[in-house]
Amino acid sequence: MEIAPFIEGLLAATIRMATPILIAALGENLSESSGILNLGVEGTMLVGACIGFLVAYDYKEPWFGVLAAMGAGGLIGLLMGFLSITAKVNQTVSGLSISIFGSAFSTFLFYSKFKEKLTEFPSVEGFAPVQIPLLSHIPVIGPILFRHQVLVYTGIILAAILSILLFKTTVGIKIRAVGENPKAADTLGINVSRIRYSCIIFGGLMAGLAGSFLSLAYYNSFIPEMTAGRGWMAIAIVILGEWNPLKILLGSLIFGGADALRLRLRAVGLNVPEQFLMMIPYLLVILTLFLIARKKGGPAALGIPYSRGG
Repeated sequence: MEIAPFIEGLLAATIRMATPILIAALGENLSESSGILNLGVEGTMLVGACIGFLVAYDYKEPWFGVLAAMGAGGLIGLLMGFLSITAKVNQTVSGLSISIFGSAFSTFLFYSKFKEKLTEFPSVEGFAPVQIPLLSHIPVIGPILFRHQVLVYTGIILAAILSILLFKTTVGIKIRAVGENPKAADTLGINVSRIRYSCIIFGGLMAGLAGSFLSLAYYNSFIPEMTAGRGWMAIAIVILGEWNPLKILLGSLIFGGADALRLRLRAVGLNVPEQFLMMIPYLLVILTLFLIARKKGGPAALGIPYSRGG
């Protein structure tokens, strides 16, 4: 095995594997910054992946699939917002319920479309890698950084935009104020419900987008439970990144690297049990949560319903 091509391929795969986790985590970060804990990310990603694939399959256009996936994710975010903000249901329970629902609903939709028993999963022509002129031809760096699908670049750009939004703009100050002390924010004239609804819907849009990446830019197909825990990883990375989009980007690369390493080690025929390799990313999640267990928590009002005048 040649070391240089192995490392080059590993780093390129790391960026690619980190993308769905990053996009979902950025959406969850905005939601949590406003005080809403959304544990339905995994299920929302699955619904987005399924609907995105089905629409792309019918219309032969992956961008239609992406838009449909984001729309589905936004609707689920709206549902989570109604349960958490209007009905004031326990956010942990409602989030877990949505996650379970998303898993079952996506599988139901897929097999409703393809009713016959499948011998192999249908596929679509998804997003091809985009080679950025000049930059993609730089030795070593070019293949690693500048030969990816457009959604990969979208995730990185979103991290930068959300970092500016949260920490450099009036809107970001309002979002963080609502997450820290909604009563004080309300006293200052900030519409707490509007801010929280906007953030949770945005989180749903991003989870749907993250799911569509898996079905339209990575597998080019839909497979039940294909997210394989990436939604839960996204939630863990928000905590690891201390609710900072740029730190979340770094955390996503770490988890993406673990996933990429698992696949690369299997590809080179390393004599290690497959089950152990599959455990690597999840062991990293457990280790990360253990290391940060004593760190300061997130927004003070995270997960706590707000009642005006209560």
